[in-house]
Amino acid sequence: MPQLLKLAASQSRTLDTTAETIRSLEDTTRHAATQSIDLVLFPEAFLGGYPRTCSFGAAVGARDPIGREQFLQYFHSAVDLGDTPNGAGDDWIERRLPLAKGTNYRGDGTREELERIARETGVFIVTGLVEKSGGTLYCAAVYVCPHNGVIGKRRKVMPTGSERLIWGQGQPSSLRAVTTTIRGVRLTLAAAICWENYMPLLRHSLYSQNVNLYLAPTADARDTWLPLMRTIGAEGRAFVLSANQCVTRNHLPSWIRGDSPQRREKESKETNGSTIPKQSDEPVDASLNGSADNDIHAHRRRSSVVTQTPEKHEICWPVTDPTAKSATKPTIAVSEVPNVVGPDFVSRGGSCLISPMGEVLAGPLWEVEDGGLLTIEVDFEDCERGRLDLDVAGSYSRNDAFKLTVEGLDLSPPP
Repeated sequence: MPQLLKLAASQSRTLDTTAETIRSLEDTTRHAATQSIDLVLFPEAFLGGYPRTCSFGAAVGARDPIGREQFLQYFHSAVDLGDTPNGAGDDWIERRLPLAKGTNYRGDGTREELERIARETGVFIVTGLVEKSGGTLYCAAVYVCPHNGVIGKRRKVMPTGSERLIWGQGQPSSLRAVTTTIRGVRLTLAAAICWENYMPLLRHSLYSQNVNLYLAPTADARDTWLPLMRTIGAEGRAFVLSANQCVTRNHLPSWIRGDSPQRREKESKETNGSTIPKQSDEPVDASLNGSADNDIHAHRRRSSVVTQTPEKHEICWPVTDPTAKSATKPTIAVSEVPNVVGPDFVSRGGSCLISPMGEVLAGPLWEVEDGGLLTIEVDFEDCERGRLDLDVAGSYSRNDAFKLTVEGLDLSPPP
């Protein structure tokens, strides 16, 4: 008998406040319920926000006070699920951790709100979020069952690039897959967040647990993402759901755009000219502590001009004759720069659904900012059909010769 379930990937975007975003998640989940969807995946960092374009005022050896204010706002946007910094595992899931006097739950109530939404809609929810615990933020994903509430949560073990400034490293033990039964169909599901999917050993740790629903919430809107998802589907003989946000620059949350009192004060001063340094014919190199070299001629920088392409890439062009005071700086003629038509996307989306044979079942969904919900009904017996010739954690693994261990993680399939 076919093992049919209806799955969805929601291309939703973070709104200005966490409360608004939770309401958006509820609206989307209720809409999914009207379509008889059994499980819905939301993007990476959907609750709390993915701080795309943010620098947090950081450079090597220096941090800007405005960046600290921006991080403060980001910290306030993150959700508190009541877990410990080290990750309490089953003690947190089973609510065995102590409560503060006079309270009924740990954290800020986000866990309880997600459980309510899942319970009232009957939809299994998996969402990316930014979790605060102690003084650190973690990129995480949480699994919310309509009947049993939260049955699992994991934290991203390897933040990518600049994410390492703002997110801590999660616990490898949280890579444990979870199991549930929906309408008689048994699922073993687990999530790899964004570029964790480029970590072959991490992928194999999920394959080893016999995952048949592989979830990939992401912030990667590159064209290379779809081939990776297809590879994972074929490699793991699992259905793959990937959800990403689609966002235009003017719809980034206000704290990401830098709308803070400190930012406005700085911009006001610069407009009035009070903080604009006096221009000099001789550029001066400054050390990290802000002092200038006494011999400015010994550290003369080559004169240059910066232009920006329509794709927002900056190009630094050298002046052809740096010794000439009247050297003409290179420019790009207006006729050479095409006008940018349409919205200014900082993330184009690309959510997709993939079969256990690596086929694209739905998507990728590009440049749909609001209301993007990819849905598909699938037969989970296709996963077993695919195991005829490939089981990378079993018959095709040569596990007598190649072995993987993960600190604190049981790689056997969960009960």
